[in-house]
Amino acid sequence: MPRTTSTGKSPSTKSSKPKQEKSPAQINSYIQNEITKLVELHGADRSALEAFALFVVDNHKKKEKVIKILKVKPLPLTQIKSAVYQYFSVKNTTELKKSGAFNMAVDGIDDLNLTVRSGWEQLYRKFVGILPEEENQEGYGCINGLNIFNYFKPWQVFGLDAKVANTQDIKKAYHGLSKSYHPDVPTTGDATIFDRLTTMYKSIIAEA
Repeated sequence: MPRTTSTGKSPSTKSSKPKQEKSPAQINSYIQNEITKLVELHGADRSALEAFALFVVDNHKKKEKVIKILKVKPLPLTQIKSAVYQYFSVKNTTELKKSGAFNMAVDGIDDLNLTVRSGWEQLYRKFVGILPEEENQEGYGCINGLNIFNYFKPWQVFGLDAKVANTQDIKKAYHGLSKSYHPDVPTTGDATIFDRLTTMYKSIIAEA
């Protein structure tokens, strides 16, 4: 029987280099000296300070996550008008101006101008509700997310539920705001805001 010889070569195995592990962060002598000072002066825990220092060294280059705040687009003028028409049960501006209910409702609003967007926004705020882009507002005159000069909504401003709030709840909410906005308060007092809040208070305390 003929002798057979194996000519196949055993597959060569490449030597895989072990992955280099990231060397742990080191605290330099400057930081070590500062830690020593803190330990000696204030009796601080050295191990806690060193752990915090290592954390800072490891993370100081990491970028913070940026939270994007989505801006609400202003309501189109056509939708604002449509909402006002619906409230007064009319089909267009001509019918609106002829509506007795409308004329009685706006009696006393001297600066109302329906030839510009601001006039329609004024009607929407007063009769329909809060414009989407004006919810959760911040800044001067804004309390509980509402601009008190654009909206007359005492219950929301005082943070109360009209269905369950009683006289004591209203007084407590009003006095709480008065502590901040009364004109006699040196730092946060504001006569204009306080007067507006007082008007709101009087309007709902009579209902309670």
